[in-house]
Amino acid sequence: MMDVKVVGLASDHAGYPLKEFVKTYLDARGIAWKDYGTYSTESCDYPDFGHALARGIEAGEVYPGIAVCGSGQGIAMTLNKHQQIRAGLCWTAEMAQLIRRHNNANVLVMPGRFIDTDMAKEIMDAFFATEFEGGRHERRVAKIPV
Repeated sequence: MMDVKVVGLASDHAGYPLKEFVKTYLDARGIAWKDYGTYSTESCDYPDFGHALARGIEAGEVYPGIAVCGSGQGIAMTLNKHQQIRAGLCWTAEMAQLIRRHNNANVLVMPGRFIDTDMAKEIMDAFFATEFEGGRHERRVAKIPV
């Protein structure tokens, strides 16, 4: 099981509905969260909220993070501009296991327009339940920040 501090959340307008579901998922499990925005379905720019979440992780305010945008791609790209962030886009539970086990991902990214809440729950269950494997993967992860 992953060591969870407070889960940081971020989304754009397209990811907002799924992010709201994520809050209910976390609440039901007694997991604290901090929402870095957005706070509605009004059109906005995903980098504003992706950067805010990344800064929260870098400052030690939250760990891990969950981010959602329409495709998941834009917010993942934004998050991964930060050296301490390893954000992985997942649309299946198996992907969530792999980003934790092999990449030590500290942000789960989901595509709000392409998965439903049942799949999101499976993905989050897998993400939180999976530990980093270490070993050969540790060497590879260490080479990511440049």
